[in-house]
Amino acid sequence: METLLIYNDGSSNKFWKIYVAGNTSTVTYGKVGTIGSVKTKEFQSEEACQREGEKLIQSKLKKGYVFAQSSHQIVKESTMTEAQFWELLETCKEKGEDIDEQIEWLVTHLSRKPVKDIVMFDFIFNQYYYKSYTSNLWAAAYIVMGGCSDDCFDYFRAWVLYLGKECYEAAIENPETLLPYFKLLEEQEEIPQLEELLYVASIAYEEKTGFDDEKYFKLYDQLAKDDYIEPELEFDWDGDDEEGLRKKFPLLWGAYGENPL
Repeated sequence: METLLIYNDGSSNKFWKIYVAGNTSTVTYGKVGTIGSVKTKEFQSEEACQREGEKLIQSKLKKGYVFAQSSHQIVKESTMTEAQFWELLETCKEKGEDIDEQIEWLVTHLSRKPVKDIVMFDFIFNQYYYKSYTSNLWAAAYIVMGGCSDDCFDYFRAWVLYLGKECYEAAIENPETLLPYFKLLEEQEEIPQLEELLYVASIAYEEKTGFDDEKYFKLYDQLAKDDYIEPELEFDWDGDDEEGLRKKFPLLWGAYGENPL
């Protein structure tokens, strides 16, 4: 259930929106044309959540709110764009001498933004992150690190994304374009993993609101409506077939096949 109401008495022009899914309701409210503020509430049952939602709607109608014919120009979904997302990743690299300081800056920066912007940052991140779930990229990670579990591949993909849009897109097309970045990590005695990037949004939300990641993920489901389901990958390579991996990515194998990071 999703309902959008507006109120205009000449001096006040505001909106109130409720979205109910399962046993959780999300209310967004504020001045028309803004992204507004967000509140979520969890109930013991779907029925109780639905009843409370209907009760709140009736209460608003009694106060003079009316049903909006369209959400166009009433609710601004977010100020976070894809361009801003990539710009933030580039900017945070300049905000610290090491990755921990950079991620800390990113968390703090996001925590000062509206909740919707935090969620949208996470949503944009996830859309690109999903696209990196490929057999080729996993094979590259396997070669370079001498093996790669599910979790390891998750952290590897986050690292690839952190390199920036151009590097990310090139790596999806051809993982061997990552070779210079692997060489740099080798010099630094590091590995291509960035688990921390996966939790930036939920930590920023906790810093902003005081609510934990469980609350955040429920809010994410409500606002982002991200229905992605991780597919079953069909590998065109075998970790035990060294010759096959060598032929698949000769440059990566030549650099790390015998001496992985």
